[in-house]
Amino acid sequence: MINNSALSAPLRLCERSSGLILLNKSAGITSFDSLKCIKRSLKTGKVGHTGTLDKFAHGLLIVLVGKALRLSQWFTACDKKYKGRIYFGIETDTLDPEGAKIAEAALPSRNDIEKVLSQFTGSILQAPPIYSAIHVNGKRASDLARAGLQPEMKKRPVTIHKLELLSWEPPFADIFVHCSSGTYIRSLVRDIALAAGSRAHLSELQRTHIGGFELSDKRLHAGDTEKRRARLNENEENEENEDINVFPIDKSVIKALGMPYFDVSPDEAVRIRHGKPLSLPVSSSLNNAAIFCEETLLAIVKQREGTWEYGCVLT
Repeated sequence: MINNSALSAPLRLCERSSGLILLNKSAGITSFDSLKCIKRSLKTGKVGHTGTLDKFAHGLLIVLVGKALRLSQWFTACDKKYKGRIYFGIETDTLDPEGAKIAEAALPSRNDIEKVLSQFTGSILQAPPIYSAIHVNGKRASDLARAGLQPEMKKRPVTIHKLELLSWEPPFADIFVHCSSGTYIRSLVRDIALAAGSRAHLSELQRTHIGGFELSDKRLHAGDTEKRRARLNENEENEENEDINVFPIDKSVIKALGMPYFDVSPDEAVRIRHGKPLSLPVSSSLNNAAIFCEETLLAIVKQREGTWEYGCVLT
């Protein structure tokens, strides 16, 4: 039975401006600024991404619009895949190309790098970069670092499903990473270099996958470039709005999240709208599930201690 104690207020996804956008973020723009073209085109501020990409990085950014923003937690929790370029020999304070040099070391050999990669696969503990949005004593670590302080970054568990050296052309090494949500590739690069007896920073990064979503998706929208944003800031009133497609949260999206779904009858849909208990199959292998009626997403539910609870109701 579903426990309605966690029932959220009803919400509708029928508006034209509610749903999903797959954005190809450009390097040189913050994740926040990359949303400006979408907000301008859709004439709404109800737009948010589901996982930050650093300013120097580029690639896939999942954007939710309107009331679909209430689904953010399920997108944020997805695994990610990246291609990155490591610059060995120099470590920067930000662990990326925008930071100041803080350490130098000799270059490792390819064998040195390959030997240590196994140390960073599976479940590991990782200390986030000091230049990050992690909060330390109520303040962002990056703000503390800019103020000249050295915040203590406690190690957190993350999972590296796959870590592969793609090429080695000193001082550059290209890597592929498949990791859990919450993994910092900058920290991973720092730790690989230290284990190999060197120092390094992440000079390039591309996110290629988020869950079952990928850069090759035909729905992908090309985001703003750095030059285009500069032109827009100079003459925003004369900038023409783009035609941006917002896609519904349908069964293909739920599958890409790796989430199972149930189909219910119209009568059961009415019960969901009123927050009534609903019988669904209980399985120890299920955590979250989506409920559809006639191809319309009604709710996300969570299983806990043998019962189902509403995560949110979408109709």
